[in-house]
Amino acid sequence: MEIVKASVKVLGPVVSLLAASVFGAEIDLPRVLKSIETRYNTVKTLEMDFQQTYIAPNKVRRTESGRLFLRKPGRMRWQYAKPDGKLFVSNGTDYWYYSPAAQRAEKMKLKEAEDMQAPLAFLIGKLDFQRDFERFVVKPEGDLVRITAQPRDPNKAPYREVSFLAAADARIQELTVRGQDASLMDFRFQNETRNPAQRDSLYVFIPPKGVEVVIPGKEQ
Repeated sequence: MEIVKASVKVLGPVVSLLAASVFGAEIDLPRVLKSIETRYNTVKTLEMDFQQTYIAPNKVRRTESGRLFLRKPGRMRWQYAKPDGKLFVSNGTDYWYYSPAAQRAEKMKLKEAEDMQAPLAFLIGKLDFQRDFERFVVKPEGDLVRITAQPRDPNKAPYREVSFLAAADARIQELTVRGQDASLMDFRFQNETRNPAQRDSLYVFIPPKGVEVVIPGKEQ
């Protein structure tokens, strides 16, 4: 099917973009983008299974998986089953990375970690296509639609392209991020649950005894 390209301006009327698709006779790109924003920006909590594949030049391909927990504002828990025990946790202010294999826990401020989280902003309710992107490519894929976007400011973004694979209900099933360094990070999501009850302890991290704790800017 035809691939359609368009620029979407931050100011002025939103461009109306149409393309043939199984979503109907046409795809209205601004409407689809707005539906995705609404779905993820209006939830209070979210949970889903994920599979994450990382590919980079001269490095071994790496695939990991686990369960993702989210709560507004800014709370996030990437709980890995493969490799077992690996963990990313944010309480909305601080961000922890824990590697049981390395026996190391690293802490940073959430704002210092935003660059690497930028392509995943929709997961914590910050998705704004018009603010972050200026060019879109739409390609229907069976019952799904793939939307590939380029950052509005490629000189500041840590990635050069982001691709969303969305279902008709605006649920994102896959997210692919192409880095400025030619790396590729692919996320696949399943078993999404909207607004589940969650324990506060999901977003609290206490380093296990005996691990190396690293806090940038402070002596250990």
